[in-house]
Amino acid sequence: MTQPIKSMRVAVVQFTASTNKDANLEKITSFISKAASKKAALCAFPEFMMFYTNSSQTSKQLADLSETIDGNFVSAIAKAAKENKIQVVGSFYEKSRTKNRVYDTAFVINKSGKVISTYRKIHLYDALGFKESDKMKSGSKIAKPVKTSIGKIGMMICYDLRFPEMSRSLAAAGSEILVAPSAWVKGNMKEEHWITINKTRAIENGCYVIAPDQVGNIYCGRSLVVDPYGKILLDMKKKQGISFANIDLNKVKQTRKILPLLKNRRTDVYPTLKA
Repeated sequence: MTQPIKSMRVAVVQFTASTNKDANLEKITSFISKAASKKAALCAFPEFMMFYTNSSQTSKQLADLSETIDGNFVSAIAKAAKENKIQVVGSFYEKSRTKNRVYDTAFVINKSGKVISTYRKIHLYDALGFKESDKMKSGSKIAKPVKTSIGKIGMMICYDLRFPEMSRSLAAAGSEILVAPSAWVKGNMKEEHWITINKTRAIENGCYVIAPDQVGNIYCGRSLVVDPYGKILLDMKKKQGISFANIDLNKVKQTRKILPLLKNRRTDVYPTLKA
């Protein structure tokens, strides 16, 4: 007889990253400890949690501040994850071999403090007056879903949410939860886009979406957790801090059974349409 799946508690952190890497790291490790003390199984952080990059910072200055996956920033977070026996999803500026360019990289750390997955953002935000490619290098592959205690996680980062092919690929590969660390820039209709897109990615794939967002500076906040039927379980509005939501994989199974979108796809027909 199979054991019923119990719901798991996740912590979502929404904060304003400063330009000071060490000060942010101190905040981050404190949030990890707080999430664990509140019995969360996983703590998720926003994009650009390492530090805020303002428009005057040059690509060389950013590259000089970036680190490798085994550098101090991620290592300190991994140590905090191990000490608190909690899984952590976060992001950092990763050094690349291309001069004055960095990767925008997300990572998953297990409760033993081991990095079990990394993903380099493939869709750079070259839109609406921004050009991330002036300072960043895009990744070249989608990371496979990774097994965690809350379910199979598919990783995305911010602007990736606007491309349905990516979330669909992750769901088709077995993702039950999409986690999208984000720093969603404020602007005309931007919050409406953010809410709509996160709900849509959850509905069309029958999965949870966890989207921690930066707040303050140029970012809009509104960190979200959306369930597989599109219900918003958590909306952090403009507040800094940590909030919690429950993830229940039974909800993924039930939703995909009654609304079998992944099963009803006609992948045999789609390629017949030529541009």
